[in-house]
Amino acid sequence: MGVDDADLHDVTRVASVAEPRKGEHTERSESTVHAILVTVLIVMIVGLSLWYLTRSEPLLVQGEIDSTRTDIAARVDGRVARIPVSRGENVAARAALVEIDNPELVAKYHEAEAAEKVAEAEFARIRVGTRAEIIAERKAAIDSADANVVLATQTYDRLRHLAANQNAPQAQLDQATDQLNVAQRSYDQAKLAYDEAVNGFTKEEHEIAEANVTKAAAAVATLKSLVDQMVVVAPATAQVYQINVEDGEFVAPGIPLVSLVNLDDTWVRFDLREDLLRGLKVGDRIEVRIPALGDRKVTTEVRLIYSKGEYAGWRATRATGDFDLRTFQIRAYPVEKVPGLRPGMSVYAEWTGGHG
Repeated sequence: MGVDDADLHDVTRVASVAEPRKGEHTERSESTVHAILVTVLIVMIVGLSLWYLTRSEPLLVQGEIDSTRTDIAARVDGRVARIPVSRGENVAARAALVEIDNPELVAKYHEAEAAEKVAEAEFARIRVGTRAEIIAERKAAIDSADANVVLATQTYDRLRHLAANQNAPQAQLDQATDQLNVAQRSYDQAKLAYDEAVNGFTKEEHEIAEANVTKAAAAVATLKSLVDQMVVVAPATAQVYQINVEDGEFVAPGIPLVSLVNLDDTWVRFDLREDLLRGLKVGDRIEVRIPALGDRKVTTEVRLIYSKGEYAGWRATRATGDFDLRTFQIRAYPVEKVPGLRPGMSVYAEWTGGHG
C-alpha cells in the first residue's frame, strides 16, 4: 500500500516536534546529577570539618635530658693549689679533681705521728718491765738502809744504857731515838722500791699505756684522713660538668668545688600537670624525638612519677578558682643506650593523654 506526500510531511513534522522534547529531558537529568554531587561534596566538607574540630588532637609536650649530678666538696679548708681537670673532661674513679694546700694541717699530722711513737715507746718500756740495773740499784739501797739501821740501833742501845746510869744526857738519847726511826723508815722505803722494781708494772699501768697508744693512733688516723682530703678525687667514673673554684682561691669545708655528671645514668624529664597523667603508669613506654640528635626517635620507659614541691606549677581549673592542679615530674629512661645523649638536650613527644 503506498504512502502519499502528505503523509510523509506529517511524519516529518511529528519527528521534528518530538526531538526537542528528548533533549530537554537529558538536560534536566544532568542538572539533577550535578546538584546531587554538589550536595554530597558539601556534606563531606561539613563532615570533615566537624571531625577535625572534634577529634582528639595529640598534645606536643617538651622535656629535657637529665642525669645524675654529684657536687664534690672538700672536708678541709685551704687554698686551691692545682686543678688538674677541665670542664667536659671524662675522669675515672679516684682521679684527682682539686688539690688543696694547708701547711698547718700537715704540721698537725706530723705532730700526731710523733706523739704516737712516744706512746708506743712508753708501752714497750712497760711491757719489758724494770731493767736489771734498776733492780740492782734498789737492792744496794736496801743494803745501805739496813746498815744505817744497824748503826742507829747500836747508838741507841749504848746511849740508853748510859742515860740509865746518868752518864749521858736525855737529849742525846732522844736524838739517837729519832735517828733510829729515820733509819728504819728509810729501810722500809728502800724495801718497797726494791719490791716494786722486782714485780714490775701493774696491770692498770699496762692498760693505761696501751690506751695511750690507741688514742695516739686514732689521732693520727683522723688527721691522715683530713690530709688525704687535701686531694679531692672523683667518687666514680663521670664527666666534669662544672668547676666552681679557681687557682689560689681559699675554700672551706662543705662548699662544692666540682660538679660531675654520670652519662651512664640519663633519663628524660617531663613536668606535666596532673590532668595530663590520665592512664599513665610506671612501665609505660613513650616515644620521644631529640632535635640535637637529628630528630632521632627514642623509646623510653616510665620509671618514676612523683609530685613536685608545694605550689610548683599550680593553676586554677576554673575562673572562680575552685581547686588547683599540681605539677608532676615524669622520669622516662631510654630502653636502649643512645650514643651522644647529654644532659640539657631538649626532647618532645606527642602526648595522647587528656589535657585541659
